[in-house]
Amino acid sequence: MSTAIHVKALVKEYPAIGRAGVTRAVDGPTLTIEPGELFFLLGPSGCGKTTLLRMIAGFIDPTEGTIAFDDKDVTHTPPNKRNTGMVFQSYALWPHMTVAQNVGFGLDVRKVSGTDKAQRIAEALAQVQMTGYESRKPTQLSGGQQQRVALARALVVRPAVLLLDEPLSNLDAKLRLELRSQIRRVCKDSGLTTVYVTHDQKEALSMADRVAIMRDGKVCQIGTPRELYRKPNSRFVAAFLGEADFFDATVVEVRPGKITLETKAGQLVADAADETPPTAAVGQAVEVCVRPECWKPVEAGTVGSLRAKLTETIYLGEIAQHVLEFASGQHAHAAVLNPELTPLHNPGDTVGLAVAPRDVIVLTRSEHSK
Repeated sequence: MSTAIHVKALVKEYPAIGRAGVTRAVDGPTLTIEPGELFFLLGPSGCGKTTLLRMIAGFIDPTEGTIAFDDKDVTHTPPNKRNTGMVFQSYALWPHMTVAQNVGFGLDVRKVSGTDKAQRIAEALAQVQMTGYESRKPTQLSGGQQQRVALARALVVRPAVLLLDEPLSNLDAKLRLELRSQIRRVCKDSGLTTVYVTHDQKEALSMADRVAIMRDGKVCQIGTPRELYRKPNSRFVAAFLGEADFFDATVVEVRPGKITLETKAGQLVADAADETPPTAAVGQAVEVCVRPECWKPVEAGTVGSLRAKLTETIYLGEIAQHVLEFASGQHAHAAVLNPELTPLHNPGDTVGLAVAPRDVIVLTRSEHSK
């Protein structure tokens, strides 16, 4: 049966370097990770995500707050008493041991031996598609194979919770792509509650059930990848989770289902979701976010479009990235898939930019300051 993780008002403080006082590496997050969920902690370097993961693992003792696995308080329980499996960024394999010996190390600590041990090692290696490599040493494996062995070593002890600390960051781009789907499959097939730390947005979007985006030790927003990308609650979340153009705007009209906004580039219309923004009113100062893939280049003068000058085009085969400048001096970035079907004019020409109301994200100005 899968385990739920409950984190409540968790704080970790360290003495400040070079001055009096303390630094809060983790600053009070409260969250619940559901049983069997693949949950990501995502954020820039220094945001507290690894410290939070290591407190869940028991390697770091919290200053304040509580951690519970289901109904059991494990806040100050030693790591070896929490029944967790950990996969590190550096693989941490014993070079003098074979693959089978590395995978079985945790079973030796738990006094599992004989046929049961051999069977569990075989099952763990089969889960990560490493059957047949039992007698090899880590130095005879590729980086991707070593990370799969590290994952098998965490799985073989049948943990209640699986913890992964940037497990793909030392691999090249192609290997990272290959292992994303494999790690997700293993985690979901095993039904393990999994907490995964990364700073890679694409990794989180492609693998997670839900994501917590962190900044300065705090959780800024929690949601599914689609929710976070389509409905960010702040400029920081919108900018961190993908590219975006931002415009200061004023609400000029509010009607059922639609908000009309005036920007220096021209008028934009946004769908009026109940929560975005919660109290939009005529005259309110807000901020507008548009993703590059949401801009649609059209003929200049097309009704509802904004006029802009094409300043640069980067052709990448399957996609073209266009940089455009409005009369106000602000720039927009349009990403066009299969550009042969939607060619633009030459740099210096004036074109139109259209965006569907569903793709205009409205952020309140107070959120802008976060």
